[in-house]
Amino acid sequence: MAPSLMSRCMGSCLPRVGRHTEPGSDWMLPAHSKLTRGKTLAVVVLDGWGEQIPDQYNAIHVANTPTMDSLKKGAPEHWRSIRAHGPAVGLPTEEDMGNSEVGHNALGAGRIFEQGAKLVDSALATGKLFYGAGFQYIQECFTNGTLHLIGLLSDGGVHSRYDQLQALMKGCTSRGAKKIRLHILTDGRDVLDGTSFTFVEQLEKDLEELRQQGVDASLASGGGRMHVTMDRYENDWNVVKRGWDAQVLGEAPHKFKSGIEALMQLKADNPKFNDQYCPPFVIVDKNGKSAGPIVDGDAVVTFNFRADRMIMLAKALEYANFDKFDRVRVPKIHYAGMLQYDGELKLPSKYLVSPPEIDRTSGEYFAKNRLRTFACSETVKFGHVTFFWNGNRSGLFDSKLETYVEIQSDQGITFNEKPGMKALQIGERARDAILSGKYDQVRVNLPNGDMVGHTGDIKATVVGCEAADKAVKMILDAVKETGGIYLVTADHGNAEDMVKRNPKTGQPLLDKNGKIQILTSHTCAPVPIAIGGPGLAPGVRFRTDLPHGGLANVAATMMNLLGFQAPSDYEPSLIEVVS
Repeated sequence: MAPSLMSRCMGSCLPRVGRHTEPGSDWMLPAHSKLTRGKTLAVVVLDGWGEQIPDQYNAIHVANTPTMDSLKKGAPEHWRSIRAHGPAVGLPTEEDMGNSEVGHNALGAGRIFEQGAKLVDSALATGKLFYGAGFQYIQECFTNGTLHLIGLLSDGGVHSRYDQLQALMKGCTSRGAKKIRLHILTDGRDVLDGTSFTFVEQLEKDLEELRQQGVDASLASGGGRMHVTMDRYENDWNVVKRGWDAQVLGEAPHKFKSGIEALMQLKADNPKFNDQYCPPFVIVDKNGKSAGPIVDGDAVVTFNFRADRMIMLAKALEYANFDKFDRVRVPKIHYAGMLQYDGELKLPSKYLVSPPEIDRTSGEYFAKNRLRTFACSETVKFGHVTFFWNGNRSGLFDSKLETYVEIQSDQGITFNEKPGMKALQIGERARDAILSGKYDQVRVNLPNGDMVGHTGDIKATVVGCEAADKAVKMILDAVKETGGIYLVTADHGNAEDMVKRNPKTGQPLLDKNGKIQILTSHTCAPVPIAIGGPGLAPGVRFRTDLPHGGLANVAATMMNLLGFQAPSDYEPSLIEVVS
């Protein structure tokens, strides 16, 4: 295998084991023995910006990015790659792609916590999931009601995994579920477009097996993840409404007798059909009635383990005072999420798997040590530099010390239509914050590489990467002007590899028509980290004894650059000071 391919999901890196100890009572960080306080630290997270084969399918390589190029070509002791997938961010295996949530958890927490799929895997393997309060809550409806399972039909491992859905259905039926309805969301983003047909075929087989066991099990509704249900950060409530209409009300513009019939007909009707934007549909019986609307007395489980694209539906299902759209009918149900999607909002109030308990994040330490923080991104990634960075905690640690700024994302368009997104506005706000001299840390997320990369539009992703690079320049110019320090990194890969590749040769894979198979998902690529600025003390360099360093090492690195020693149980800092 070529070394450049080892960054893909093939188990090339050794796992690190997170160290967890009880919270300390002393929040005061000791002063670093060689690095002093007083310099503003700018932390830039380039979302979806990995290191990969430098060819025409690498949007970052193709893009004109003089700022990032200058960092990479600068002093080698100030640039390196770190791991952002698999065990490095708390996911089960080296084949598990990183994502923005676990990536920012690791960046902010400084330690590795079991995350998402790994938490669910453990709960299913031990059977713990089926003995918790959340499961007992939905189980109360098994005798007289229907169990509705809503989520992404995929094995991408970013939001959900099909084998977990299978285990959940099996566990529920063995524990009394007599009637089950599936409300599926097709993927085409974390897995290849078109694979919805394969997943639906397998689902139909699994449901037939349940029917043979005497369970009334069938598909009830469906739709593409970017068009139905899975919006995030309240960007477009119409996406959730389309899902509500199909799942709860049993109403959709398209009606079919089976899932396969739905996909085949919708594709035949629209040559541009793709899994991500599949229109909503419902399955109907021979009389044309919806096969499974959600009604009083039913149980509902959203089986995605990733939080961001389930929170809005959770609000619609759980909140009594809800005004985002007309729900028409609000059934009295028992609802649980696979996980609790927002620990601060306690949403949902019932869940099947307990979330990781992320305590003593770097953000909380900074607040306790009276450091002033500015955090900014646009809507689609704002929660990542705040909520996820702070250990799945909403709000501020200290309103007198922290300023969080959200810039509204464009609504009603796909991100390849305006690939620059709000990168320049984010850069401007960060620049102004640095120049103000009010803050010790200024951190931002530039979403372009990830959000535009997910569209599969290589040309647009190139433009997005160029916009992000311009924003980085704005920030680094302000760092230079004020004598500060910068740390530039990323949370996971995406834009650096836009095609599906042969794992042995690295060459792009072709579909049956001879066309390149576009890759819209995250990757397992390592990500860059660069440090510098006029405020960086002489002799500071990246250590050479941490070859498998990952995102969780960044928090201790930030603390050092700000003049502090990190807590002893944090993953070690990536830097050292030599004479």
